[in-house]
Amino acid sequence: MDALTAAALGALQGLTEFLPVSSSGHVAIGAHYLDIREGSLAFVVALHLGTLLATILLLREDVLSLLKEAVAGMRDPSRFRATPEGRTLVGIGVATIVTAILGLVLKTAAETFAEDVGLVGYGFLVSAALLLASGVAKGETDEVSFLQAVGIGVAQGIAVLPGVSRSGATIAVALLLGIRGNAAFRFSFLASLPAIVGAAVYEAADSEGLGSLGSSAWVGGAVALVTGYVALVILRQIILVGRMWTFAIYLIPLGVFLITR
Repeated sequence: MDALTAAALGALQGLTEFLPVSSSGHVAIGAHYLDIREGSLAFVVALHLGTLLATILLLREDVLSLLKEAVAGMRDPSRFRATPEGRTLVGIGVATIVTAILGLVLKTAAETFAEDVGLVGYGFLVSAALLLASGVAKGETDEVSFLQAVGIGVAQGIAVLPGVSRSGATIAVALLLGIRGNAAFRFSFLASLPAIVGAAVYEAADSEGLGSLGSSAWVGGAVALVTGYVALVILRQIILVGRMWTFAIYLIPLGVFLITR
């Protein structure tokens, strides 16, 4: 793969992974209409590493604070109930477990969606419906409760289906459950870290190894990092002004087109 193609794929990954439009849905569209197929698993891992680093970079203060709290919690488990950071860690753990269970349950369905762009169209409409609903949500709290974490985990698990945006579903559900915009954004992407790491490890186990990649793959990963960071900054601002629903303007006609093509 030449560097320009790798950079283009990196930009696509960085933008669609974080903006609420479903990266897996767009990959399915590309595979169907443009005959764009996923490259080596190792290349996919490189792109995931780019988006992982973008998330960590933007939320570095939160990540560092949670890592410190995790270490402190190992010495004093009561901190997982007593401190805001401890409760956030528990919430992330709960969301991750729910996501993992649903991901396994929906694995076959996700593969079916990836091969049928009509089904991907329905996924886009689900994303659009959630985004539109989030426009009337009224946030009341900055801290995610156990039940709210379960709901966000369910949303993240369902987002394994191509067309259903992970960021859109989790943030919209968080907003609808009464979490304020900035807190919904923060928890959604902190909860995405275990999922991204898990996907990268899973794919790396079956790949030929990152050492086999040429310089173009690392160009793709670097572009995914930069575009992903920019997408995260843009998305956070859109959420803060309550305009996430505007992405439905793109998803609805796209979904209808795919269903009725």
